[in-house]
Amino acid sequence: MSKTLIILNPHAGGGRSGQLWRKLEPLLWESLGELVIAVTENPEEVAHHLDKAYAAGLTRVISIGGDGTNHALVNAIVALNQHNPDGPPVIYGNVPVGTGRDWARGIGMTFKPEIAARWIAFAQPRPTDIGQLDFDGQRQHFLNIASAGLSGEVDRRVNLARVRRPWTFLQATVSTLLTHRAQRMRVELDGQSWYEGPAYLVAVANGTTFGHGMKIAPTAQVNDGLFDVVLVEGMPRADVLLALRKVYNATHLVHPGVHFQRARQVHITGLKGRIGLDMDGENASGESLTFTVRPGLLQLLS
Repeated sequence: MSKTLIILNPHAGGGRSGQLWRKLEPLLWESLGELVIAVTENPEEVAHHLDKAYAAGLTRVISIGGDGTNHALVNAIVALNQHNPDGPPVIYGNVPVGTGRDWARGIGMTFKPEIAARWIAFAQPRPTDIGQLDFDGQRQHFLNIASAGLSGEVDRRVNLARVRRPWTFLQATVSTLLTHRAQRMRVELDGQSWYEGPAYLVAVANGTTFGHGMKIAPTAQVNDGLFDVVLVEGMPRADVLLALRKVYNATHLVHPGVHFQRARQVHITGLKGRIGLDMDGENASGESLTFTVRPGLLQLLS
């Protein structure tokens, strides 16, 4: 049995990751065989650990960490696979222990780490779509959902929280809606004009769920070569707050202020400056944003 690289962030999930590792390690040794364990608190170190392991012949990597570790690993794996087109692709799996854990929700993975560890040990690699986001001369990749609008500010508030609770994302969403206006933007889908005007959010979804259980794109599939695009247009704040609960039970797509379409590429232009960004829980901002689906780019254990 081949070796497996474990990327462990012991401080993810408010320190829960390190505590769980003591339970998971013997289970993974039993299920996967020999493990090479890289402990990191800095997502910027992830690519170094991955490159070193790949050079030693390891092609399977499992992360035990939060959104930051997951985002860094997805980008590092995409870059490494592209730099080694003739070599074996890196296979990726994730044991969810962070705050959001929305990718795991979308693919039906249990949140009980012991069960998740055994589940992922016997999962098969499947070609999975990846989102590519180009903005401000940068290129980032995302696995689950990227979005433009108020979600960037929501991320910032969540990441600043000293202690993250199950309601932290909802609390940050409500407080952001109460203090920020919809942003004017132009949205094109596959080169065709789709929307122009104020919008609170444009979610470009590969997976179904973000924000700790918000089912923003309930029909999204990770292997159909398409994004599910969900736009929430500008409307009175009270209407948005009343409709927010519909996102949790996936009934929001019929709301008159919510627009839905599928596309391979999405281009968003901020008409009055920079737009906040969320990429799998990581925040940024940009003025001209291009999202492109990359079909089957990642071999994911699922």
